[in-house]
Amino acid sequence: MAATTLVAVGGKGTNPKTTLYVGGLEETVNEATLHAAFLPFGEIKEVNIPLDHATGTHRGFGFVEYEEKEDAAAAIDNMHNAELFGRVLKVNYAQPMKIKGGDKGWSHLPVWADTDRYIEELDAENELDEYEKAQRKQQANEGAAAAAGELAEQPAIKATS
Repeated sequence: MAATTLVAVGGKGTNPKTTLYVGGLEETVNEATLHAAFLPFGEIKEVNIPLDHATGTHRGFGFVEYEEKEDAAAAIDNMHNAELFGRVLKVNYAQPMKIKGGDKGWSHLPVWADTDRYIEELDAENELDEYEKAQRKQQANEGAAAAAGELAEQPAIKATS
């Protein structure tokens, strides 16, 4: 029975289950080499190796995005802990980029891109708070009225001397 690698499901690309993080790349590996190494597992949509702006070289990792999620899973099973140019690779599903945009990880959008949505959510939250306050006030008033009604209905006790 073949052993499979368990990985956390995340995602950088358009489909989280099709984009892979490939770490441990040797300095001479380029996008063409990475593409050739991962091509046997299926149709590749995009290969990206981010560069360090200061040195102009890559930082030892890259991303491979497949057309199909089954191909990405096969690549993880076969390439995680495999050797490429004398270096052991770490291959997992890519995690979303979380530079800007909150939980969605929309790092390619400006910070203010989701301002309208934020304001709408804030207004809805404030409206809900006001509604809950009004409900509590109404319940308190009804409780006070009910208590006053109970006192009025109780028979008066006369003191006899």
